[in-house]
Amino acid sequence: MGFFDFVKDAGKKMLGLGDDNENIKGYIAENSKTMPIENLEVIVDGETVTIKGHAKNAEDRAKAALIAGNIEGVAKVIFDDVTIEDDSITLQDLYYEIQKGDTLWKVADIYYKDGSRYPEIVEANLEVIKDADKIYPGQMIRIPNFVA
Repeated sequence: MGFFDFVKDAGKKMLGLGDDNENIKGYIAENSKTMPIENLEVIVDGETVTIKGHAKNAEDRAKAALIAGNIEGVAKVIFDDVTIEDDSITLQDLYYEIQKGDTLWKVADIYYKDGSRYPEIVEANLEVIKDADKIYPGQMIRIPNFVA
């Protein structure tokens, strides 16, 4: 089953401000210019968001799930019903929840053993990190090609 768990008390406030399904769908579309999900459908059921549609690859599907999950009030994102066009691309990435006191330099130092590689983390998370100096506890990000 494809899903991510999130800290529901962190992220952008969007739920309860009108049509939750349409608000999150619009937010994903607005923040996914480089990875559109075709025929995107979003279903909000309490703290769970289900995403449906068609993505170019697994990375784009995961990015859409991260966008939805980094919304306050969302505890889980299910993306089983997002088909992918190119399934030859597999994710070898790690998903990390930002902790109090974290900086992207610190996270890069932990996973890459080199803090100066933090721009790689920013680049992999352009949909959820708008400013490298503005991350928050509970935010979920992707660490691409981490050092095991």
